[in-house]
Amino acid sequence: MPGYGVAGPDAGLLPWSWAEERLRDAWRYWVVTVSPGGEPHAMPVWAVWLEDALWFSTGGRSRKARNLRGEPRCVVHTEGPDVVVVNGLAEEGELARMAEAYGAKYPELPPDPASNPIVRVRPVTVIGIDEREFATSPTRWRFTNPGH
Repeated sequence: MPGYGVAGPDAGLLPWSWAEERLRDAWRYWVVTVSPGGEPHAMPVWAVWLEDALWFSTGGRSRKARNLRGEPRCVVHTEGPDVVVVNGLAEEGELARMAEAYGAKYPELPPDPASNPIVRVRPVTVIGIDEREFATSPTRWRFTNPGH
């Protein structure tokens, strides 16, 4: 992270388990997509970390759904103070794969895939930052096979 006063490349790196715990335990996630014209769009969603991917539901006619159909590259991140940022590829998923985890985490009814597509975001890169250790904690994980 040039210019941020972050220590050398091997100082204080976070273990992958740190990122997975935050991806699993977060309540709200922010999804960032881009329109065909290049306009960025960010919206919060509920999601679950399952099978090495983030899964969420969205309205089939929502801007993020339309954006993801045209451009599957997206960013999803947890809310702070410890942040995990997933740069990934979105694809349609199956409700059956996420329903149990989603129902256990959120008290609301599970999403209806007939009108709310299920989206799975497979990570390409993930960045984690522990705010208490900002100078030494920034860590990037790269996945050569998205969804590893």
